[in-house]
Amino acid sequence: MHPLDRPIWSALTTRQQALAEGGARALRYSTAVGPFADMVDMSPESFAALGALMSGSEIAVLFTPDAVTAPVEFKILLAETGEQMIGTPAESSIRGVDIVTLGADDVPAMMALTELTKPGPFTLRTHELGTFLGIRIDGQLVAMAGERMKPANYTEMTAICVRPDHRGRGYAQVLLGAVASQIAARGEIPFLHVFSKNDSAIALYRRQGMEIRRRLYVTALQRRM
Repeated sequence: MHPLDRPIWSALTTRQQALAEGGARALRYSTAVGPFADMVDMSPESFAALGALMSGSEIAVLFTPDAVTAPVEFKILLAETGEQMIGTPAESSIRGVDIVTLGADDVPAMMALTELTKPGPFTLRTHELGTFLGIRIDGQLVAMAGERMKPANYTEMTAICVRPDHRGRGYAQVLLGAVASQIAARGEIPFLHVFSKNDSAIALYRRQGMEIRRRLYVTALQRRM
C-alpha cells in the first residue's frame, strides 16, 4: 500500500514514530498535538485497541482509503470524504508583505485564527509537528500555513487559513508556496487534504499546480460513555 493511502498510520510508523502512542494494532498522536489516529486494520481487536487509547470524551479522527464501519462501542461524530492533493505550488510574493516563522509565543494567535477560520483540528501543540509560517498586518496574525503529518518522504501542508476580512489578497497562495518550497528543499513531496465539498479550496490548490491523488474517508469517532 502506498504510504499516502494511510497517511496517519504511515506517519506514526515512520518519521513521526517518536510522537506515536499505542501499539501494534492502533496508534495515535498525543491529544495535545492532534486528534489523529489509525489502526492496522478494521478488525474488532483493532477497534478495541483504539478504544483503549481513548478516555472520556476524546475524539479519534481517521483518514482511511475505505469507509469506516465502527462497532457499537463507538459513536461516529463525522463521516465525510476528503481529497488528497499532491504537488509543489510555485512561490510568489506580495510587495510590502513579509512572511514570519511562528513559534510557541504565537500559539494564542494561531489558536484564535484557527478557531475563527476552522481549517481543521489545531491544538496547543500542533505547531510542534513542523514549521508554521504566517503573515501579520498591523501586528495581527491574519494568515498562516504549516506542516503536519510526515509519512515516509511526504510532508502534509495544513492549517492554510486567512481571516475573512483579509481574503482575496493572495495571502494563502503566498504561504502555500513558501511552505511547499521549504518541504521540497528537504527533498520531500508536499501534499494536503481538503474536504471534497470545499470546491473553492480545491480550485485554489489546482491553480497552484496541485492535483488530486485520491479520495479518502474522514471519520471522527468517540467512545460511548
